Amino acid sequence: MTTDPAPAAAVPAPAPARRPPAGAAVLREDVTEAIRAAVLEELATVGFARMSIEGIARRAGVGKTAVYRRWKSKLVLVLDLVAAFAVDGLPVPATGSLYGDVRALLEVMSHVLRHPVASAVIPDLLVEAARNPEIADAVRGALLEGQRRMAEGIVSDAVARGELPVGVDAGRALDLAIGPLYWRQVVVRDAVTGGYLDDLARSVVAGLTAPRS
Repeated sequence: MTTDPAPAAAVPAPAPARRPPAGAAVLREDVTEAIRAAVLEELATVGFARMSIEGIARRAGVGKTAVYRRWKSKLVLVLDLVAAFAVDGLPVPATGSLYGDVRALLEVMSHVLRHPVASAVIPDLLVEAARNPEIADAVRGALLEGQRRMAEGIVSDAVARGELPVGVDAGRALDLAIGPLYWRQVVVRDAVTGGYLDDLARSVVAGLTAPRS
């Protein structure tokens, strides 16, 4: 007696291809850069207070959704630009001397302050920060944290080498170094030469090492 062959096992149907969820599209880098460029132009034209997401989108040639998909507000957008040229993440100078470290810090900061954001964004934000505590806190975090970390490292290394006494305020060191540089390069817009940076570094070291009464 013959037997019927066993029925073939059912082959499961292939699962339908899954579609990416709504909103999961890759953010195009060229659009992101167009928006950032539009922000700089808007700030230069109307300032932070009058700047709007609508104006940014119109200038960039995109819809408002493209902007909001990347940044939730104009403040976050501007601070993203600021953070892009902040010194956070850069290594602390390690030249082996206080003068060398201060001079290296000034070189880095002079390069940073040549970025268009420094002249087009920072002064306007500082004006707004005087009126708006939220902006003041955000700007302080975006601008100062990396610089303060570098100043603390420079002072700590100088104390370890015996070039500075224990207790020197890193904030004072940062004020002595960056204040004159910012004033000359961003406010007055005078040329900053290597000789100027040499002299400023010597002045900072003299100020930090001078006896305190």
